[in-house]
Amino acid sequence: MQNTRLNNLFDAIATRFGQWFLNPWRRLSLLIISLLLGFFLGNAVSTTAGQEGVLDIVVAGFLVLLTEITSRIFYSRSFLERRSLLIDSLNLLKVGFIYSLFLEAFKLGS
Repeated sequence: MQNTRLNNLFDAIATRFGQWFLNPWRRLSLLIISLLLGFFLGNAVSTTAGQEGVLDIVVAGFLVLLTEITSRIFYSRSFLERRSLLIDSLNLLKVGFIYSLFLEAFKLGS
């Protein structure tokens, strides 16, 4: 890519944004927000998919596929060498999502 002013501006913004999340408290707060967002998404998906009852099997298969792809990305050998904030937050989003689905299953079972 050419070295234009716009490209330099985007590079500077990206590096400053990356350096902003190097602070451990900001990183932890972003990871907690990701976990809670996953919990919220799990509750929302379970209530809306269960409401109509038309595409329950398709939605469940799609969600299992997404969680397995996320697990494959997070637990691969190349990831263990480098820890990315995006992959960490995606994994905690998955953990919150699965946790909320387990809680919904316990609510339905009792």
